[in-house]
Amino acid sequence: MTILQRKVKTGDYETYFHEGGSENKEVVILIHGSGPGANAKANWQFVLEDYAKDFHVIAPDIVGFGETDHPEVYPENGVQWMSWRIKQILDLMDALNIEKANLVGNSLGGVVSMYLNMQAPERFNKIVLMGAGVLLKEPTPELLKLTNFHLDPSKENLRNLLSWFVYDLDKMEDFVTQVVEARFEMFQRPEIFRSYRENFTKSSLTEMLIPQTALERMKNEFLLIHGYYDRFVPLQSSLYALEHLPNAELRVFKKCGHWAMIEQREEFLHATKHFFTKDKTQVEI
Repeated sequence: MTILQRKVKTGDYETYFHEGGSENKEVVILIHGSGPGANAKANWQFVLEDYAKDFHVIAPDIVGFGETDHPEVYPENGVQWMSWRIKQILDLMDALNIEKANLVGNSLGGVVSMYLNMQAPERFNKIVLMGAGVLLKEPTPELLKLTNFHLDPSKENLRNLLSWFVYDLDKMEDFVTQVVEARFEMFQRPEIFRSYRENFTKSSLTEMLIPQTALERMKNEFLLIHGYYDRFVPLQSSLYALEHLPNAELRVFKKCGHWAMIEQREEFLHATKHFFTKDKTQVEI
């Protein structure tokens, strides 16, 4: 299954994204998380082709990350960063003539997904949240290291940081080494470093909190996925979302950290594909 990369105009800049399965009717938009050198490829490279077998899958680099055009004038705070990202995804959907889509959001991407659904609920069907910081008021020590990475960026520090993303480092060591090389190279690009610094020095977790009343009003079906050993977003965040979302189910992967789509790839694909297609025709897992 071929995955293509291209850019389209979204507002005042161009958004870079991966796309596959455009012949399929059902649309799934994958929204990546944050971290040094983060982008859509880093998050979704091992599931894109599988999704494209059954869905029109789109995975953009959200503004401030990756190959999407970087700002010359930056947002002043986290609220503005979120507004930019909401507009970016809606503009991307309009540019691709997508009326309605399903969402998969990892970490920060999960929070972006929730804000998209608050602002334009008519545009979204089912939503998967994976390690999403719905309840985060204070950063964990690991998350604090992530947000301050720009203060002392080095390969050694990035390796330490990314090693905390996984449950079993011995099993994932070769993968983590490859990711460190790719993401550190990207982080050294001046525009990516500046965007990271601006994002994390002018944003706070409290600016991204989802009001409880907003959760209770969301009528979409939600699948919440969480790694039991997630050191960046504690499981309590998904339990809180489960309590207040009217139509939600939770899957907890025991031997898993913050990257369920990588550490538990097969289970992740099975759970999400089933969620998107239940009561519809059978799909290939």
